[in-house]
Amino acid sequence: MLIDLLKDLVSIESSSKDGANKAVDFCANWLSQEGLTVNVIENNGYKMLVSEIGHGDKTVIWNGHVDVVSGSPDQFFPEIHEGNLYGRGTADMKAGVAAMMCAFSELKDRELGLKVQLQIVSDEEIGGLNCSGYLAKHGYRGDFVICAEPTQLGIGLQAKGSLRLDIEVSGKSAHGSRPWEGVNAIEKAYDIYKKIQELPFTQDHTPLYASPSLNLAKIKGGDVYNKVPDACLLSLDIRYLPTQTMEEIVEQIESVAGKNVHVNMYSKPVNTEEKDPFITLLRPIIEKNTKQEAVIFGQHGSADTIFFAAYGIPAIEFGPKGENWHGDRENVNLESVEVYQKMLVDFASEFTLQK
Repeated sequence: MLIDLLKDLVSIESSSKDGANKAVDFCANWLSQEGLTVNVIENNGYKMLVSEIGHGDKTVIWNGHVDVVSGSPDQFFPEIHEGNLYGRGTADMKAGVAAMMCAFSELKDRELGLKVQLQIVSDEEIGGLNCSGYLAKHGYRGDFVICAEPTQLGIGLQAKGSLRLDIEVSGKSAHGSRPWEGVNAIEKAYDIYKKIQELPFTQDHTPLYASPSLNLAKIKGGDVYNKVPDACLLSLDIRYLPTQTMEEIVEQIESVAGKNVHVNMYSKPVNTEEKDPFITLLRPIIEKNTKQEAVIFGQHGSADTIFFAAYGIPAIEFGPKGENWHGDRENVNLESVEVYQKMLVDFASEFTLQK
């Protein structure tokens, strides 16, 4: 059932809004046929579903997305080779979604001592605000969140925050043959960038991260060859540590760039603690099923965990083994998908009322 479900999901071309909505509808129909009650919600034209089983004071959320990045037409015809399923979205993250759906169905008739809430969303690849962001804002939060991103069956415990900002740099125009009479805004902007690279926030580290990251994403300046540019826009993509704040980083950058620093977008980091009781419960389940020590690491990018972490809810990325997501040879290891489903069932079963 699991592999057939996964292949059916991968066959849906869900890189567009309409395609992703179609995938959500497919999941809703599948769950309904399994005897589950499903609530399909739409926000700004994006569909998502919520279904809940179990009883108790605690709620664990299983969150997965069925939208994918664009791919070649052949990637939506999944093929199995040497135990791996190839196709767009196999790893990121329809395998995790399929395993969650099958585990959810398997658990539906058990006397669980907690609630398990399944969320399947359609816009994670474009930021997640319309679906997971909407759900978190409207109270679908729970006490612990698992996002089924491909983590090689390890625990993505934390995630860096994201900060995109633009810096306006002014110079003085002059004739291109006499550059000494002007101030080149592009050169000035690059000097500022070099100073930013040496700021204290760039030197920080934590047990899970060697440093934050600083990407010089765009430089826009100048319009003709024979003029010294008098303006330049410097754009940075900064992924900062869970121990840092956006405000302190902007303040440091302003100390070398002045006040013409404009935040384009930012998201808070995920800072789930290793000693969290849900993590303490999950680790031995991973070790039992993989026969090795659970790998705990920090993600450099982010996922829909950010929307729940913003409310102080412990959230992790935890999913099957995959490779080349967003690439031409994206694939997922099928054995790991089956093991992942079993681990989800084992995790929820720790709360059965018979115990």
